[in-house]
Amino acid sequence: MKECRSWKKEMMAGIVSKAGNSIEYETGSWRTYKPIWNADKCNQCYRCYLFCPDMSVLLKDGKVSGIDYGHCKGCGICANECPKKAIEMVMG
Repeated sequence: MKECRSWKKEMMAGIVSKAGNSIEYETGSWRTYKPIWNADKCNQCYRCYLFCPDMSVLLKDGKVSGIDYGHCKGCGICANECPKKAIEMVMG
């Protein structure tokens, strides 16, 4: 019979050296698709901002102002959630 190991006996998989350090690591370089935001179609509903898992939708003065391509991984959630289709996913 195989012995059950306690989680306390397992090795640590990773260490978070300090809180909030994800901003230092740009992760957008491996994406296949890129969201293009169209300000003229946008009704400022913030759905793209609320659903973006990477916080890559930029706000300025309380309004959506663009996309942070340094952190955007191109998942397309923003485009899928946009009711006005103000975000289009393109290759790149």
